[in-house]
Amino acid sequence: MKGYTAETIRNVALLGHGGCGKTTFLEAALLATGVTNRLGSVADGTTVSDFDKMEIEKGFSINTSIVPIEWKGDKINFIDTPGYFDFIGEVNAALRAAEAAIILVDAGAGIQVGTEAAWKACERYKKPRFIVINKRDKDEFNFYKTFLELKNKFGEKLIPFSWPLTAEIDEELKEAIAMADEELMEKYFEGEDFTEEEIKKGLLKGICDGGIVPVCSSAFQLGQGLEGLLDLILEYVPTPFMHGPYKGFNDNNEPVERLSAVDAPTSAFVFKTIADQFGKISIMKVVTGKLSVGDEVVNERAGKSEKIGKMFFLRGRQQTELNYAEAGDIVAVSKLQYTQSGDTLCDKADIVRYLPLDYPKPSYYVAIEAENKADEDKMNQGLIKLREEDPSFVIERNVETRQTLIGAQGDMQVSIILAKVKDKFGVAVKTIPQKIAYRETIKGNSDVQGKHKKQSGGAGQYGDVHIRFSPSMEEFEFSEELFGGSVPKQYVPAVEKGLRECMERGPLAGCKVQNVKAVLYDGSYHDVDSNENAFKIAASLAFKKGIVEAKPCLLEPIMKVEISVPDDYVGDVMGDMNKRRGKIFGMEPSADGQKLIAMVPQSELFDYAIALRAMTRARGSFEMTFEKYEEVPSNVAQKIIEAHRLEEEAAAK
Repeated sequence: MKGYTAETIRNVALLGHGGCGKTTFLEAALLATGVTNRLGSVADGTTVSDFDKMEIEKGFSINTSIVPIEWKGDKINFIDTPGYFDFIGEVNAALRAAEAAIILVDAGAGIQVGTEAAWKACERYKKPRFIVINKRDKDEFNFYKTFLELKNKFGEKLIPFSWPLTAEIDEELKEAIAMADEELMEKYFEGEDFTEEEIKKGLLKGICDGGIVPVCSSAFQLGQGLEGLLDLILEYVPTPFMHGPYKGFNDNNEPVERLSAVDAPTSAFVFKTIADQFGKISIMKVVTGKLSVGDEVVNERAGKSEKIGKMFFLRGRQQTELNYAEAGDIVAVSKLQYTQSGDTLCDKADIVRYLPLDYPKPSYYVAIEAENKADEDKMNQGLIKLREEDPSFVIERNVETRQTLIGAQGDMQVSIILAKVKDKFGVAVKTIPQKIAYRETIKGNSDVQGKHKKQSGGAGQYGDVHIRFSPSMEEFEFSEELFGGSVPKQYVPAVEKGLRECMERGPLAGCKVQNVKAVLYDGSYHDVDSNENAFKIAASLAFKKGIVEAKPCLLEPIMKVEISVPDDYVGDVMGDMNKRRGKIFGMEPSADGQKLIAMVPQSELFDYAIALRAMTRARGSFEMTFEKYEEVPSNVAQKIIEAHRLEEEAAAK
């Protein structure tokens, strides 16, 4: 493939619900342009863009892939994205590299969740877009019925489109073109016809500004509508030079903007990484200047230099080496040492850091462990490598429960991650029940003695303390009210230390203790046998006794949950919250319906991402943050305490 300049390049993201035909469209385009000699099949696992082993096994796209084609002397870089919600992070990243998007809609299914997600993503990134109603060969196909559904959902900017255009266009399209340009508006109101040049100018401006969204139809499986769409892309997708300014920061962390241009210092934005045990490939869009093999560029985030070694165009798994790429093009570079997805590579004389990739917060967490305990380190290293490839999931180590957690968008994403750990790194991983970091506290007061006395031939140990325990608003309060030298001052810090160490493990279920006040007010000592360790042990004895006598109770973490849900599902969601011991504290209108604000025990939310998706047909979403600890209801607490007792007994055997 020859090198192209920005005015002959189009970067287009393919979006839409899973199964709408994105991958089939690419197969038809590759066949029509002579790249392949047969139409690949998703079902047979023979497509160019779905080349990953997992994609072939599952029968749907998991990763973003780059598939360039050459059409009438120009180059179109198609960025094929997954259609399922779990992989929305891939869609966000693809739109950062594209100048426009094509949203495919299944003619039989109509508007699906993936259609809505694609539209929202385009709105968020302000991307020009086209809608293609695909599979028009279906018996149930009715263009205007589907078009009206789309228009009712997404607004008046949708315009039915047929290609090629002539000066004889319908009134709706003529009005939309007029709205894009003041001169054309004036001409329209005067009843004059537009020239073909004016139609093209108005359409291009309207599409670029987002005021016009063309809607057409196709049957790519049969090759219908393909050439017209490719022509449409060349005519009306903005070139990289027409992209608005890229926002970022310089080396003084001051806001800057860069326009795509060849005669400028080099900068490139990495929007995708492919990683395995052999290394990684960084896929990037050259934003400004020219990137050449042998260049030394700066990774602004890492503060390190990177040398551009092997550089190539990707087409699915196929690699075509090249020596350079100009502004506007998408290329891949292998074996960069410090570079991750979201990084900027730039000329050391003109430092810039473009805005990072953004991903939705994980809403579904699972606890995992290697099936073979000896593989734990290998598992963790594999997860770190995979996170370079997919930064939309997180890896957390809960120091209290001693569990490794994966946070993702849903169970599908988690299953893919674990399958990749096994496939790429040879580690079998299983999910395990997730533990809650409960707390223990006291509701009453106690006054106890802790006495440690030990005599074993030589020097003995002696420590004696009297301590009052009571509830506190602080995590731990310690003070002393000693008089008459009952406990020498040098032993007071040892008493406090002994108490603090005991706060790590309470008597009910071995959880951290909080909100306790301890006052050391009396005690006794021995001139020879007393020492710091003896008073530390005495304090721990007092703690264990005093907490038990001060009405101990279990606390559970309560999460603040903000749920965005269409109006039709509000009742179901509120009813489900009640079953989860949740309390609704507020409700306010949102862009897509209502936003519910609730307080819910963390233990009731493990499966909420899956349950909410089922209740709302994947149209609901939520975010949660830790809010506070509250007392666990007694019936629930007893089960937790009993489970802890059985666990302790099993461990002791």
